[in-house]
Amino acid sequence: MLPFTRFNRNIRTIRRYRTILGILIKYGFGQFVEQLNINYYLELGRKIVTLGTAPKGIERLGQPQRLRLALEELGPTFIKLGQLLSTRPDLIPGDYLDELKKLQDKVPSVPTEQIRIEIESELGYPLAELFAHFDPEPVAAASVAQVHRGRLHSGEEVVFKIRRPGIAQVIETDLDILMGLAYLVEHHLPGGDIYDPVGLVKEFRRTIHRELDFTREARTIERFAANFEGDDSVHVPKVHWDFCGERVLTMEYISGIKVNDLERLRAEDYDLKLIADRGANSFLRQVLEFGFFHGDPHPGNIFILPGDTICMLDYGMVGRINQDLKEQLVDLLLAVLQRDVDRIISQLLYSGELTDESNLKALNRDLGEFIEDYYEIPLQDIKVGKLLADFVEILTHYRIRFPSDLMLLARALVAMEGLGRQLDPDFNMITHLRPFLERLVKERLTPTNLSREMLRVAQAYGSLARHLPRDIKEFINRVNRNKFKIDLEHRGLEKLITDLDKASNRLSFSLLIAALIIGSSLIMQTEKGPMIFGFPALGFLGYSVAGFLGLWLAIAILRSGRL
Repeated sequence: MLPFTRFNRNIRTIRRYRTILGILIKYGFGQFVEQLNINYYLELGRKIVTLGTAPKGIERLGQPQRLRLALEELGPTFIKLGQLLSTRPDLIPGDYLDELKKLQDKVPSVPTEQIRIEIESELGYPLAELFAHFDPEPVAAASVAQVHRGRLHSGEEVVFKIRRPGIAQVIETDLDILMGLAYLVEHHLPGGDIYDPVGLVKEFRRTIHRELDFTREARTIERFAANFEGDDSVHVPKVHWDFCGERVLTMEYISGIKVNDLERLRAEDYDLKLIADRGANSFLRQVLEFGFFHGDPHPGNIFILPGDTICMLDYGMVGRINQDLKEQLVDLLLAVLQRDVDRIISQLLYSGELTDESNLKALNRDLGEFIEDYYEIPLQDIKVGKLLADFVEILTHYRIRFPSDLMLLARALVAMEGLGRQLDPDFNMITHLRPFLERLVKERLTPTNLSREMLRVAQAYGSLARHLPRDIKEFINRVNRNKFKIDLEHRGLEKLITDLDKASNRLSFSLLIAALIIGSSLIMQTEKGPMIFGFPALGFLGYSVAGFLGLWLAIAILRSGRL
């Protein structure tokens, strides 16, 4: 964990802190800021912001709406954080999720001259030598990147994705601040540690760093292209590596129809049912066959090409399912589809993380009711999206945490099912899901897989047997040398310590003021030394200092709101 007080406190960072806290207070989160006790940690000698009331009209909005507006005003890092949180129904209540999905990432475009400088700096050649044509009008402008159309000297139509100048430095500063705020949330807000805010920010840091490096996105596109090689139902845009870098991504221009433009698709004789089937199968292949899936399949990122071909765009957000997680996911899905409560509980214990607050008996009861709600519904009529939403709601209630990629998968699966039902009212995701699950279960029972699994288990136990004697010896040696230590951490006492520190400081201050008054009074009785207005100068000075310090202390107490 990164201590808050180790952050770089240069002028830009402090100024950004003031901006962030000021915006949070502006939208009615002043109590949250005060609970973090941020002034104590920053040690600035004065309040970093003054707690005030929210602007007129803001109080009529709900807290989720105010949070969204605050994140939008805070800028790209916080918008991206909100978008990440919108994929975590296990952490965020439903009303907040719905509001965070509305986050707008649209900003004024960067002047063409600055974009030209970025491209030439990254690729090392003048723009005219690189491209036959570059459209100065952006196709899209977001807070992290800007997209332009153009044409290569070879005649190929392309799009350029260019990172906004200076955005990396802004995001790095915000990430440091977010890590500090996460640390304070974990230690000062009741129950804050349950959600592991520091771990969440670390995950966010990793995600946004990957998104800022366009060479990673280019490699992701190449990997998708390799996975679907030979599959005519899916098209992946071509990457032009000679014109790519960390800040610039150049790829094939896709001229298609958005998947939700149903009128145009029908007018041009596209087979909507076939498109729905292909979309579902391609997505399930990504998850259950490749373990590497598109994490943001909203309508704006899916185009339909001639021949009812599916083409997905924007590969900045992807999810990964390793072999162990894939097997756990398959077991969990099978347990849900077979309505086996005991097996679901077993998978939750193994796959998720049951916190101390979890109540297995109550969880068993609620899962039983959940299964009964779907028991009478024929499988072909079950909406996987609704089923997953209800299931995740139960997990959230019992504070069961799952890997972020599984939550991203749940959101993506809901989105794909929704698109499928728009295209084909009779679309059923379970119809497509069942063959994949059955095939994966059969593959587990093949002699090759069984022998591989047995070998892996044997190797794991062999490694344990080899290291166990050494570990036991090391443990005994530490105990004998009195070197065995247990680290204990007191949670929730930091605020008490801070309050005691403030109280003791005020008491010391009061004693000092009292001493000055008493000493000055004694000096006044002597009538010796330099005189001012007929009074001893030293006594007069003592009274003045005591009066100033007393006034300062009174103002500080009144500003804190605690008399």
